[in-house]
Amino acid sequence: QVQLVESGGDLVQAGGSLRLSCESSRSIYTIPVMSWYRQAPGKQRELVGTVIVGGDTSYADSVQGRFTISRDNAKNTLNLQMNSLKPEDTGVYNCYGRAGVLEMWGQGTQVTVSS
Repeated sequence: QVQLVESGGDLVQAGGSLRLSCESSRSIYTIPVMSWYRQAPGKQRELVGTVIVGGDTSYADSVQGRFTISRDNAKNTLNLQMNSLKPEDTGVYNCYGRAGVLEMWGQGTQVTVSS
């Protein structure tokens, strides 16, 4: 069973930066699609960004230009660099991976941005 374990969540002031990481128990070369999702209190989960194995990325409009998603294949890690954080970025951030019909989720890490 593949495990995804997130880390890096914290309390930060608006305008600050955080870097989230998601370590996979399996080589991420075998996980073609990897994404970060987030869920704010009382809101639906939303897709933050996706990176495929070839390196192409896509982002939600709300984070475009502020967040960068990347894969570190040597460390089997998915990263999310978050800059210019806003209070509306607050939420639980989950790592997601998909390999064919197999989907995997991490347990989540809390990001809180204070105004």
